[in-house]
Amino acid sequence: MTDTTPRVRFAPSPTGLLHVGNARTALYNWLFARRVGGTFILRIEDTDLERSEARYETQLIKDLRWLGLDWDEGPGLAAGEPEMGSFGPYRQSKRLAIYAEHTERLLAEGNAYRCFCTTEELEVERARAVAEHGPQVYSGRCRALQSAEIEKNLAAGKPFSVRLKIGTEPLRFHDLVHGPVEFAAEAVSDPILVRSATSISAGVPVYNYVVTIDDALMQITHVIRGDDHISNTPRQVAIYQAFGWKVPEFAHLSTILGADRERLSKRHGATSISTFRKMGYLPEALVNYLALLGWGAEDGKTETFTLEELTRAFSLERVTPSPAIFDFDKLNWLNRHYLKECNTDRVLALSLPFFLNEVPQLHLTKEGLVAGSRHSEWFERLIQLLLPYVDHLDQLPVKAAPIFAFDPASARANEENAAILAVGSARTVLTELAARVRVHSGPVTPEVFKGWMKEIKAATGVKGEELFHPVRIALTGAHSGPVFDKLIPLIEDGATLGLGILGICDRIERFAGV
Repeated sequence: MTDTTPRVRFAPSPTGLLHVGNARTALYNWLFARRVGGTFILRIEDTDLERSEARYETQLIKDLRWLGLDWDEGPGLAAGEPEMGSFGPYRQSKRLAIYAEHTERLLAEGNAYRCFCTTEELEVERARAVAEHGPQVYSGRCRALQSAEIEKNLAAGKPFSVRLKIGTEPLRFHDLVHGPVEFAAEAVSDPILVRSATSISAGVPVYNYVVTIDDALMQITHVIRGDDHISNTPRQVAIYQAFGWKVPEFAHLSTILGADRERLSKRHGATSISTFRKMGYLPEALVNYLALLGWGAEDGKTETFTLEELTRAFSLERVTPSPAIFDFDKLNWLNRHYLKECNTDRVLALSLPFFLNEVPQLHLTKEGLVAGSRHSEWFERLIQLLLPYVDHLDQLPVKAAPIFAFDPASARANEENAAILAVGSARTVLTELAARVRVHSGPVTPEVFKGWMKEIKAATGVKGEELFHPVRIALTGAHSGPVFDKLIPLIEDGATLGLGILGICDRIERFAGV
């Protein structure tokens, strides 16, 4: 590696599902690396043994792959595959000996010290600081312990933590998003590097310590992460300085907020990538939207990008420090855009799982319908008919429900429908329609239906929404939906295919009888 070869990393903890904030971090790191010909590393920060679970790591890898994000170094691209790269291990739980070795070095060089203060003693210090309205930082009293006292404590098996010695100079770093940042040394105090134990190897190293060692040893040149880590950065800068390592460039990404301008959480709706996938969002739509959460095109207007186009357009210079608002309407708009562009075979394959067990008449299996069969052709027409009316694919069965299960009583009971049907012209239109149905034999084609509607319009003088809305309610239970030219043959063909679907005449007769 040379100084001109950027190396970035995405370092999640496998303690939960991958959410949109972390996914955006992964995406920005990936885009930056691919844009400049650098290296993208996936590192698993699994030192929280109580909360880390293999299933979360497996899901994480699946989600990244689904988004189209691969990595050059790190765990295998699929579960069980060997690690890639020469800077491993890429799981922190496998690097504990490395951290212990570096702790010994800091102690030997006098840049860290053992702190024998108990939890109770530290709490007394904290309470005193609160009472005196002073900063709640460690007093540093163990800094001055003599060698003899340290050896005595060690011989007695007294637990100790390891703390970093912070100097008096302010801790500074340059942030590519926020600009120059400075923290006073006294605000950082002497941070703990290894939690209290009777030996260094038994102590648990803290996040700020291990992430800095890993970034340095893996030669990370740019640390791109959420701005909730800004307060961690001065401690990490101090660790870099203590080891004499070069401090990387930092780029802290803005917080993602919900519509109420509070930090995005489950109460705002879906937040995990796996949930969006289960809802039937396309990965290209989600990637496109995540990219726009804190970054914008150079022309200030373009909003739709393929992953390849994003790679060519992305730059950290255009990342804004302002909080990003997660707008579900905007995401849905993008998803509709990509659904419209999606080829038929892919849409059918993605739609099929949402109908499994939902529409037993179709006799669907995970393998789908028999290619070229009448049922398969009908299902394709169904999806093409309904696709413009959904934001994500899991809405398809709901949109399709009136076609399969017509319930005139529920249609009349709907408040909006009831208001439309209460108008005198609605009763007139439906009476005229029922009269034509009763003398008709054979299937109802779009041409037959159009003829009826023209006759009713001429006979009653009713037109526009007042003419069509009552009829649509009588056929589908809703006053809006797909155009009649496509809806009529779909219903009629579904009835003849033995799918348990009521034909047009039966629907109107049944509705008129309620």
